[in-house]
Amino acid sequence: MKVKVQKQVIESILINLQPFLEKKDASQITSHIYFDAKENECTIKATDLEIGLSVNTKHIKVDEDGTCTANGKKLLDIIRILKDDELTLEVLDNSLVIKQKQSKFKLPIFDASTYPAFPETENKPQITLDSLQLIQGFKKISPAIDTNNPKFELNGALINIKEKSTDIVGTDTRRLAISNINSASSEELAIIIPKKAILEIQKLFLDKISIYYDSVNLIITNDNYYFYSKLINGKYPDYARIIPSSTKHNLKLPRKDMAESIKMMSTISQDIKLTINSNNIIFHALSSDNLEAKTELEINTGINERFEISFNSRYILDFLYQIDDDIFEMNLNESNLPFVVKSDEFTTIIMPIIL
Repeated sequence: MKVKVQKQVIESILINLQPFLEKKDASQITSHIYFDAKENECTIKATDLEIGLSVNTKHIKVDEDGTCTANGKKLLDIIRILKDDELTLEVLDNSLVIKQKQSKFKLPIFDASTYPAFPETENKPQITLDSLQLIQGFKKISPAIDTNNPKFELNGALINIKEKSTDIVGTDTRRLAISNINSASSEELAIIIPKKAILEIQKLFLDKISIYYDSVNLIITNDNYYFYSKLINGKYPDYARIIPSSTKHNLKLPRKDMAESIKMMSTISQDIKLTINSNNIIFHALSSDNLEAKTELEINTGINERFEISFNSRYILDFLYQIDDDIFEMNLNESNLPFVVKSDEFTTIIMPIIL
């Protein structure tokens, strides 16, 4: 194999592939990038067996067809220190040689024929959702997905396809985020996608995509990328029972003013208490140190009796930063019960702090 490529092109591809590499054991072939150069096209892959990405590009000049592997992290480290100019990658004497003018590097290679195969899309059913709405839904709920929860299913997002709509759901047990897509489907489906996959999908895909699945894998493709992730095997909690069926107090609040006030208090403490009166909302930072913070927002709330509720500011800021509307809803029952914040088809249910 021998190819020529501009530094910026190969560097960008290698950066995208880094999250898919085996990081702990450099003796494994999954710590390597896989190259397949044919005619005027090059396919470059990385996988840790749980998640994988294949990049297809015509911006690499192929002088000699062939395949090879090389340590993905070390290769990127070398590419980064080279100048912004053309470089050559060539397999010589069981090594990948990286050359640019007077500079030359060698990396050991493994047997490319043993590189793990990616799952194929053939005969797999497709998910027929609006891909842009799906990716936007992932972006909204991803802050709420848990990490390292012993209940493995909570370390991912649920795609719950129903007859007339689809819910994209994430929870860390202290909050529940739901993004709803209006879409008709002839078949119902529920799959759980790992958080790592959700985050990479948001980075990679900004346009129309095709989505395939089976009982083990989710596959997403477009003209340049072929992405797969193993699904989480488990039963997602019945999230519908967490959503309050009715609420006593329903407020319409200004997004920008609320976000500014809450962020101001969060510089002292993440935990905040709201005191809601008929004509204002008072924000207090709950600090165990001898620190005090307080601000006030003048607004007609429609609540006649004073209402107090405390919560983790990060949960509501994550919601506010994901919405576009100037006004959002806050629906309350009692100060010790979950409350709801909502804008259009995006809803977050938050557990309060009990003082």
